[in-house]
Amino acid sequence: MARQLTEKQQKFLDVLFEEARGNLHEAKKLAGYAPEQSTNLLVISLRDEILERTNTYLAQNAPRAAMAMVGALIDPTELGIKEKMQAAKEVMDRVGIIKSEKIQVETSGGVMILPPKRMDNDD
Repeated sequence: MARQLTEKQQKFLDVLFEEARGNLHEAKKLAGYAPEQSTNLLVISLRDEILERTNTYLAQNAPRAAMAMVGALIDPTELGIKEKMQAAKEVMDRVGIIKSEKIQVETSGGVMILPPKRMDNDD
């Protein structure tokens, strides 16, 4: 169950990923907090909500990251493509879309070592 937030707290969270573009001080100002209000204490009090919104924001941008990766196939000479690809990879990693790695193991002949046989002495 989500906890009840004040109007200012809700406004802070709403503007943080929109008009403030992640700038905590700007979001605090837009939400109507006094300049003397500690930004650090505000963030501590809203830590869980900020992390939840951050995860949502990354998930919302995962399709854009995927498009950027595929776009590199179309125009690999685009200026700054290496940095764009790295940023896209980081976003995709953080939302849980990871590259799969497959390892193929081959063998010909070889030795299989088994554990020793148990000897039951009923004598």
